[in-house]
Amino acid sequence: MLDNLSSVTSKPSVEPASTRDTLTQVLLGLRLDGVEYGRCLMRAPWAVAFPAQREARFHFVASGQGCWLRTPSTDWLQLNPGDAVLLPRGSFHVLASAPDVPTVDIDSLSRVAVSDNIYLVRGAADGVDSTPPDVMFCGAMRFNLDPLHPLLAMMPDVMRADDLAQRDPTVPALMEAMEREVALDRIGACGILARLADVLAASIIRAWVECGCSDSTGWIAAVHCPKIGKVIAAIHADPERDWSVPVLAALMGVSRSRFAEAFTRTLGESPAKYVAKVKMFEARRWISQDGMRIAVAANRLGYDSEASFSRAFKRVIGHPPSAMRAQRWHAGRP
Repeated sequence: MLDNLSSVTSKPSVEPASTRDTLTQVLLGLRLDGVEYGRCLMRAPWAVAFPAQREARFHFVASGQGCWLRTPSTDWLQLNPGDAVLLPRGSFHVLASAPDVPTVDIDSLSRVAVSDNIYLVRGAADGVDSTPPDVMFCGAMRFNLDPLHPLLAMMPDVMRADDLAQRDPTVPALMEAMEREVALDRIGACGILARLADVLAASIIRAWVECGCSDSTGWIAAVHCPKIGKVIAAIHADPERDWSVPVLAALMGVSRSRFAEAFTRTLGESPAKYVAKVKMFEARRWISQDGMRIAVAANRLGYDSEASFSRAFKRVIGHPPSAMRAQRWHAGRP
């Protein structure tokens, strides 16, 4: 488990201190928790389909001949030994020894538990001949961000570590450490690889954020702006607070009208709408993951009644909070 992304975030030397502080505050609450990991041994020809899921997917190509990756939004991408990729939204994708190999579902492969959440996964052809296998280390990781959070929504379907390695020297160092751990295959290697995977995935996100995410507008531009970034960081740090326009304008140090105009121009939505989204994202996490009662969530966010909270929740999320409770109940959770 990686308690928060800021714990592995070093400050870039090229940015003003105020911008670095804002980025640190925004990333402070971003947690990345490993759900499960697999050390995969695949002998060519092979192709594995990974179904879409809420959790992020991480793949590290440890050794062998490398492989190819394809998603519905990308063409085939070649991955060489030592390469790593993060699919932050867990979109459907295929990994293959070659683009023309028929696929099988990842869940159809043999899995042997190594520990509580680490598995040894073998391809259908593993053990048939003496050809050295392609070795990968794959993981499913859960962000504590809502899928509609602007940071997560802006991320590309595939984030390649080698594309960001020049931005952050930590990235190639972590990949080299993972390569060594796989090559040595010592006792406890899978557990150490799981921790390295968590940190590498977080470092990929950090490098992407720090380089501006190839976008000079919108949410990232706002985060990089010292004054507006300070406001955004405050909202995310304390979503339960009553963030009125006068309070936010005072935090930015400008008049209400100037603040509202600057905020809306930069983010493309009003301060009130943005605050409501952050509050409802937090409420959805409380209800769906923590099992919080709807009335308690409404009270924590300052709503006078459960009915008014439910209406606000539905406007932002698209369905009432009772639907989240029902999903949790059907999943067998209290």
